[in-house]
Amino acid sequence: MIGLSRPSPKVFATSLTLILSLFAGTAQAQQSTNVDSTNISSLRDARQAAEARDQERLQSFLSDQQALEEALEEARGAHQAAEEQRDVLQALQEEQAQTASELNERQAEQGEALTALLASLGQHSSEVRNALGGESWLTIGDDALPPRLSEVEVLERQHIEAVVDSLATLTAQTGRAERLTLPVADSSGAIETRDVVRLGDFAAFTDSALLRKGGEEDELAEIPRTPREIGAVLAAYHQGESRVFTIDPTQGAVLRALAQQPSLWERFQQGGYVGYVVVVLGAFGLLVALAQYTYLLLVSSRVGRQRKSPDELRGDNPLGRVLQRFQDMDKHQTPEALEARLDEAVLAELPRIERGQPIVKLLAAIAPLLGLLGTVTGMIVTFQAITVFGTGDPQLMAGGISQALVTTVLGLVTAVPLLFAQTALSSRSRYLTQVIEGEASATLADHLEAQSSSHAQAVS
Repeated sequence: MIGLSRPSPKVFATSLTLILSLFAGTAQAQQSTNVDSTNISSLRDARQAAEARDQERLQSFLSDQQALEEALEEARGAHQAAEEQRDVLQALQEEQAQTASELNERQAEQGEALTALLASLGQHSSEVRNALGGESWLTIGDDALPPRLSEVEVLERQHIEAVVDSLATLTAQTGRAERLTLPVADSSGAIETRDVVRLGDFAAFTDSALLRKGGEEDELAEIPRTPREIGAVLAAYHQGESRVFTIDPTQGAVLRALAQQPSLWERFQQGGYVGYVVVVLGAFGLLVALAQYTYLLLVSSRVGRQRKSPDELRGDNPLGRVLQRFQDMDKHQTPEALEARLDEAVLAELPRIERGQPIVKLLAAIAPLLGLLGTVTGMIVTFQAITVFGTGDPQLMAGGISQALVTTVLGLVTAVPLLFAQTALSSRSRYLTQVIEGEASATLADHLEAQSSSHAQAVS
């Protein structure tokens, strides 16, 4: 470092005036080359004003000896700091050059074999991290993935040991069940700390639901719809009551499909307005069939009691009313007239017995047609979506077609029980009609036989 002697104020002032004059002259020369002749007067005025300000500043320094000394000390300190920083940078440069030389020598000593080994090791380490970093359960709880070697230039022993140890740890974890305490998001989105069982690389679950990985690597969330049977197995395994566990060999594909399977109510809602109409009509038809079948059962029991006591006619059953009407007829009519009157009495009871059957039969025939109507309209909507979005997404077409077929299923499910109900009503009403007609015909035959016997006795 060059030592600085303290100049006298007069010499310093003279030097400073000379420097300022040189700067002013240089500035004036530069300005004169860049401006037009019309601006010479304004530039001259600006130069004179700058010289006046410099003179004032010089006079202030000359008048204030302490400020001048402080400025000199500050300049000396800045100069010394710059020299120290230069020395530090030079030392750092020498150290880096030495390190680079050593690395080059070590890399040259390794040769092509170790260089190839480093490249292969780095490639396999990256492949393992990419394969296990996203969906693998081995990465939750602790980071056991091998280190990245993409930025390593020289292969060292600790690099090989780190990769081998991480692979051995991952291999051991694949056959071990561990209990961890981790934050888990439930189906509503609330996050709380739960006890989690990690079963190797197959699954992770709580005491009530299977888990899936969220957007981040360490985020865990419950599968929205864990099947009830699997939930019971999870609870028993989590509490240590059973060693049986359900494993998805497809690494979660089947479980995700089961979770996306809609419930019965959601499936019903997919039918839309047509599905609602089909179900309402089917429910109405079943109510009508149930009410009429209950009435027929009651009538059958009353007819059975009437057949057991033919002499005591009752008006609470069709057979009793028919026989009572026959009893009130004029018996002196011809047999054809009596038979016609008896048939009229039987036919008067048939509407009550066959009531409800036409509407049940009609609804059983309409339900599949309405289901087909819903399917056609659903397919139209699906093809419109294909027109807009194309056929690149098979799930779009499959989802639309499945929803369109829901109405067909609802129509068939509604028509089948209605057909059974209509058949049951028809059988029961036909049986009652046959019983009433048989008893009426027997009563008429007994009357005609008795009348023929009395007439034969009168003639003899």
